[in-house]
Amino acid sequence: MRRVLAITAVALLPLANVTAARAAQEPTDRQRAFAAAAEEYGVPESVLLGVSYLESRWDAHAGQPSNDAGFGPMHLTDAAAYTGSNHHGEGDEDARGDESRPLDPHAEPPAPAEIPASLRTMEAAARLTGETHEKLRTDPAANIRGGAALLADHQKSLGAPLSDDPGEWYGAVAKYSGAEEAQAAKVFADEVFATIEAGADRVTDDGHRVTLRPVPGLERIEKWLEKLGLRPARRDGVECPPTISCEWIPAAYQELPPDDYGHYDLANRPQSQKVDYIVIHDMEGYWGPSVKLNQDPKWPGSWHYSVRSGDGHIAQQIKTKDVGWHAGNWYVNAKSVGIEHEGFLAEGGTWYTEAMYRSSARLVRYLAIRHGVPLDRAHIIGHDNVPGTLPTTVRGMHEDPGPFWDWARYFELMGAPLHQLGGPRSGSIMIKPDFATNKPYFYGCDRKNPERACPPLPASTVWLRTEPRADAPLVKDIGKHPTGESLYSVYDHSARATTGQRFAVADRQGDWTAIWYLGQKAWFHNPAAAPTAVPSMGLVVTPRPGLATVPVYGRAYPEKEAYPADIPYQAVTPLQYTFSAGEKYTLSGPAAAEYYRAVTFDPANHRVVKGQTRYLRIQFGHRVMFVKADDVRISFSG
Repeated sequence: MRRVLAITAVALLPLANVTAARAAQEPTDRQRAFAAAAEEYGVPESVLLGVSYLESRWDAHAGQPSNDAGFGPMHLTDAAAYTGSNHHGEGDEDARGDESRPLDPHAEPPAPAEIPASLRTMEAAARLTGETHEKLRTDPAANIRGGAALLADHQKSLGAPLSDDPGEWYGAVAKYSGAEEAQAAKVFADEVFATIEAGADRVTDDGHRVTLRPVPGLERIEKWLEKLGLRPARRDGVECPPTISCEWIPAAYQELPPDDYGHYDLANRPQSQKVDYIVIHDMEGYWGPSVKLNQDPKWPGSWHYSVRSGDGHIAQQIKTKDVGWHAGNWYVNAKSVGIEHEGFLAEGGTWYTEAMYRSSARLVRYLAIRHGVPLDRAHIIGHDNVPGTLPTTVRGMHEDPGPFWDWARYFELMGAPLHQLGGPRSGSIMIKPDFATNKPYFYGCDRKNPERACPPLPASTVWLRTEPRADAPLVKDIGKHPTGESLYSVYDHSARATTGQRFAVADRQGDWTAIWYLGQKAWFHNPAAAPTAVPSMGLVVTPRPGLATVPVYGRAYPEKEAYPADIPYQAVTPLQYTFSAGEKYTLSGPAAAEYYRAVTFDPANHRVVKGQTRYLRIQFGHRVMFVKADDVRISFSG
């Protein structure tokens, strides 16, 4: 009998394998939702998939809003349900960051503007499908139905046929972008159609495999785009690559009697100073009002570029030769380009669109090549990586773009993926958790209940602890919390290390790795089976022999002797942190000892003071900082 059963089992093996193979090929719920919605509303499935990929890469984001209040795989926007404000008007940070010309960081913000239709697409989706806003936000299938209904409605409004030919939907796809500029709508549609032609396949953030099969040789019927009647964008010699939509919307440069002016500084970079950094910001305000803020000379902040969320359209507002007031640190401002990304929610935005990532990454690559900025995380930095200028300013520095910015994806899109360098016992590492599966605990995503835990969401950061165990306290940042503990808030990076940042290894124990961080050993979980960091050998610095500690600085200003008599000396004040003998920190290069004196409306009085002091830029904590070269010894961490 056993022999019969064994023979029967062997005979059934091929059938079992076929059944398993068929099950593996069965479409997931997400794939079926796209197919069902496409059939219901007469939209080609490839078009629906292509639009969704450019908005969300098919992710659901646990029902959480994007940074311009978009929800679900189709990024249906519901900004009318929220309020927002630009982050340059919040907190204690002086965006200019120069005590020789301090600004009032509490200027009166403009009155709320009418929310554009592009940020209220959920209203139309609810009307077309009969679904509630709550279901459209939280149910991915309903959200996909809403997006399909919108596309079909756009197609009908153009007088275009509900055709099976994806090319006939070019105009509807362009309209889905919400763009008012012809070039922006066209670039969005071209990105969607390029995705359809190439195809795509990935597993979503909630575990659904979705496939868009390639459609080679796809014809784009552009006559439907012409029927949208969109306005041409003002170009005026914008500094942007030709593959993105970019227009010139100049920021205000205006004299304000009796002796003030706003709201950036004229310069002559790179002849006067080299651009060393590109700073990534999140507006925490939506596109229209934020762009207008940059046109208000009384507003205490300015930046070079604004990037729109839904379609990736860019406004250049200051020439890169000039200095914006954006980073909260005048040394960094004078040597950087600032890029603001649309973000509607003052609290709670948890993700960014694929369209925004693509457009911004192309802009950053273009600027980096043009200005000789290395494509690494020591030079392409977040606003949250900019150091305070003095011990008194550290606490008020801003923390955008936050833990949900996908730095690994961003660098891939730049064509500069973050690779490991070295072997498993390398003396330094680069933080690189798998973004899709790395979902650390946070609170603060719910604006109505800020103490509530966030749903599990992909993030670029790892928590740093005092000991190699999951229940150990978080390390402290005495600059951010002089008398208190670090927080698990999405708005507190005191005990976090982020993708792309490089640190010197301090110790290893089992699945835990320790790095030197703000004068402490900071432990993070780094199991071999699911690593959250990769080897990254390179140069590190440590106090030179004989020095117990060396000071660290938030800016690399010249020595007193370098200043001419008519320019006041800018003190080089150490920050409150301790860099002690035996500790090591990764070196990312030299930092020029320079101070840009610009406190007058007339640029004829602007001058660059250059010193002889040699500074080095290091990754000291979450933020980059500076040490004097004579205080440290350089070695190789391999």
